[in-house]
Amino acid sequence: MRFLLDTGQRDFAASLNAMLTSADTPSAVRDWSRGDHARGRALWRRIAEAGVFALAVPEAYEGLGPRPLELTVAFVELGRHAVPGPLVETVTAATLLASLDDTGPAKRLLPSLASGESTATLSMGTYALDADMADLRLASRRVRTRTELRLAPPPTTAPRPCLDPARRLFETPHGGELLATDPPLAPALLMARLTTAAQALGTGLALLDKTVSYVKQRTQFGTPIGAFQAVKHQLADVKIALEFARPLLFGAALTMTEADMAAAKVTACEAAYRSARTALQLHGAIGYTAEYDLSLWLTRARALRTAWGSPDDCRDTVLNGGGRRC
Repeated sequence: MRFLLDTGQRDFAASLNAMLTSADTPSAVRDWSRGDHARGRALWRRIAEAGVFALAVPEAYEGLGPRPLELTVAFVELGRHAVPGPLVETVTAATLLASLDDTGPAKRLLPSLASGESTATLSMGTYALDADMADLRLASRRVRTRTELRLAPPPTTAPRPCLDPARRLFETPHGGELLATDPPLAPALLMARLTTAAQALGTGLALLDKTVSYVKQRTQFGTPIGAFQAVKHQLADVKIALEFARPLLFGAALTMTEADMAAAKVTACEAAYRSARTALQLHGAIGYTAEYDLSLWLTRARALRTAWGSPDDCRDTVLNGGGRRC
């Protein structure tokens, strides 16, 4: 099995990277954390114009997908630039809507998700990410002996405090239009874990790049600290962890099996978390400073670690099987 990207996929990643580099995402993230979504919405439209959300929507509903490998490529870049918003939740909601037996909701809701005209969030528990700005709020709840999928109303409470201030979690109200009973949640969970893992890998890569640049500039005893053997070993360990996660991630995008996806998520998220810890240690006290851009990636790496499945949940899935295919 080959895990190298082809020319088109590499060009797609490069174009997203160039677009996001010029977009001043740190300012958009800070605005988003305060509840100001104007910059983030503008960035969302540019991402949609690049075709990212259409990759999760079948062609029958005006999309380009489903194309999980290309989505993985895109979400690595979105994570690299710490783009705010319910990105994972939108493509997960699209996957869930496309898998419903009743095509009515899909025909009605998916075209606007593919074009970026609408944003979506999805709750499979108590809280939904960015429910205050999402146009579609899907909520899956267990009601007696069945699971109901509904279009939830807007939130009525303030956001829950989160380690990553740009991840605004709202309690999901009850009620709303019933879309389906006992919907197939497994494909949606696979997509959520895949894109979360891809975001984490991009976050870890960005933290490593920023730390390498910093240790070349910071000096002790008249020497850049990057020249010290202990620092080199720490950064090398982070690089190995991230590069080990990369083939697992793209392999999971190809197989789309439960065990492969769980392995990819726990490996990518733990590698990103290791990158964050190393970045914080080597930056010193400045790494704790909220005004310093590094903090935006540090908090994101920690939050993604438990999003859509904790490390223990994912390890349990791998150890208990899940239909790995070679």
